[in-house]
Amino acid sequence: MPNAEIYLGSISDAMVAADPANATTYRANAAAYLTKLEALDHDVRDAVARIPIDRRKVISTHDAFGYFAATYDITFVAPEGVSTETEPSARDIATIIAQIKKERIPAVFLENASDPRLMRQIASETGAAIGGTLYPDSLTKENGEAPTYIAMVRHNISTIASALAN
Repeated sequence: MPNAEIYLGSISDAMVAADPANATTYRANAAAYLTKLEALDHDVRDAVARIPIDRRKVISTHDAFGYFAATYDITFVAPEGVSTETEPSARDIATIIAQIKKERIPAVFLENASDPRLMRQIASETGAAIGGTLYPDSLTKENGEAPTYIAMVRHNISTIASALAN
């Protein structure tokens, strides 16, 4: 959650600068949210610790989890690279299929904003399960699975851990 903590500080500082009369409220709200982010970070680290190191590989549609991978020591592999606008080549898909089979990666993951057909094809070709849907960079409506940043991270790590831990 280091990036979220940086954003929180920047937002809080901007609110204080824009409305100094309410600085105490902004700082108190930021401190309360920081406590929630610290608890979230602890929970994510606990969930990752339950996943055997050799199973910490996530195959998802595109590479939107770089920050998460670096912070929590999980490898993310994506056939579409960083952009959802690019199409993977047949060679890219074949390479990922071979990797999944060789490393016996148990699951592939869908993403809420991407067409699921490619991941379903990869799962079918490899025998890997569909581990669930991840939310890499967008939220759901209020009654959805990921209506807030914290809910999104909790949903993603729960989905990943459930698919890879056993």
